[in-house]
Amino acid sequence: MVTDNRLRRLRSTLEHRQPDLTVLLENVHKPHNFSAVLRTADAVGLFEAHAIFFNRKVDTPHATAGGSEKWIRVRDHEDLASATEHLRSRGFRLVAAHPSPDAVDYREVDFTRPTAILMGQERDGLTADALAAADERVRIPMYGMVASLNVSVAAAVLLFEAQRQRLEAGLYERCRLEPEVYERTLFEWAYPRLARRCRDGGKPYPRIEW
Repeated sequence: MVTDNRLRRLRSTLEHRQPDLTVLLENVHKPHNFSAVLRTADAVGLFEAHAIFFNRKVDTPHATAGGSEKWIRVRDHEDLASATEHLRSRGFRLVAAHPSPDAVDYREVDFTRPTAILMGQERDGLTADALAAADERVRIPMYGMVASLNVSVAAAVLLFEAQRQRLEAGLYERCRLEPEVYERTLFEWAYPRLARRCRDGGKPYPRIEW
């Protein structure tokens, strides 16, 4: 049984989700980094995240995402090409976080447009192919001796700038999910075990009079 307070919170969270803002994590395989990015994604209001893992013989770090994966669906992609094709087909612009000479200050980017932020692993950053696939590169200005931030910290900086811009643009003031997606996700959040049984059995979700 879902209490009224719980249902109101679920609805409020869904009504602020941003379906046209996401992250694409390229081989961010350390569980604590992956988890931290998802927690920020949830806080900012992302609807889903995307990931590519180079070594598919090891478990992906979803299970250690601190509970965030219950609220942020993670789409795994076989490779960079399939990930970028999927995102572009949905109208996303690809913005790579990379401190290259041609990168612009992240505050100069219009994050109110459909945007997928590409983030690489902490040690090596994004691959050359990922950088080549990006429509734009952004950097976070730094004035200390350290040349880069932890990937989860960098993701938080970029995502909260995106949130700031979207708040000013009024993009959190109304529900931006398609009605069918909203209802399906609300059911999955409110009744996760029943939803799982329906999916496993190939059955449609029952209609709920909320």
